[in-house]
Amino acid sequence: MIRSMTGFARRERQGPWGTLVCELRTVNHRYLEISLRLPDDLKALDNDVRQTITAALRRGKVDANLYLKSSAGTQQSIEIDTALLDQLAARVTEVRSRLADTAQPNALDLLRWPGVIRNADIDAKPVLAAALDVLKEALTELNDTRHREGQRIRELLLSRCVAMRAQVQNVKTRLPEISQRLRDRIVERIAQLGVTPDQERLEQELVLYTHKMDVDEEMDRLTAHLDEVTGVLDSSEPAGRRLDFLMQELNREANTLSSKSQDTETTRAAVDMKVMIEQMREQVQNVE
Repeated sequence: MIRSMTGFARRERQGPWGTLVCELRTVNHRYLEISLRLPDDLKALDNDVRQTITAALRRGKVDANLYLKSSAGTQQSIEIDTALLDQLAARVTEVRSRLADTAQPNALDLLRWPGVIRNADIDAKPVLAAALDVLKEALTELNDTRHREGQRIRELLLSRCVAMRAQVQNVKTRLPEISQRLRDRIVERIAQLGVTPDQERLEQELVLYTHKMDVDEEMDRLTAHLDEVTGVLDSSEPAGRRLDFLMQELNREANTLSSKSQDTETTRAAVDMKVMIEQMREQVQNVE
């Protein structure tokens, strides 16, 4: 079953560390392109997040955003590096003695020294594990959304295929009539010239001309391509690139039909087919 490349998902999870939020947005793209934003607390997950997304999605431009919001009223513990503070105080005392400075060092200035105050170490494993779980939940929601959108695209493509089959059948039904009309027109024009043609040579030329204008082969190829489109739509594998190729083939056959047409109704059918193929192609651009 086909999936769309467009979707959005958002998942949250709360814990003693705060609230984890994961947002995923995807749009159509030729390949899988991941744009990832992680806070410093979750930077260690960069590779794991990318691998998880790659395992769940095949194509599309993915904007992934994971962030951690601290709970309201939560106080973060801090620690003082006493060893660094002692070294710093000793150096200050040494400098004061050399300069004969009797001023006492400001305690706040010492605390502002880089590394003296630091956040207390916390166990990051639960947060990282929860972040991956939230990501997986968001990916499941995203794929469900893309699947539902893909089903709508599938129904649209199938309806266009049915309409094109009707056009193909209509043209094929009228082929003998068109062929006979072409023969009658040529014979009539020759009669208007008032000459007596060589009947054997005339028949040969009529056969060659009719063969040149014959579109039965194009009709068969159009039918075969439409059968292939229907089969691909029911496949479990990503179908976007194959459908895009089939749209090119359908358009090529419709163009050939239009160029060979010697009949107004056939030309109109070819134009209608090209319109439907273009509508299908626009939808296929969004299929994974």
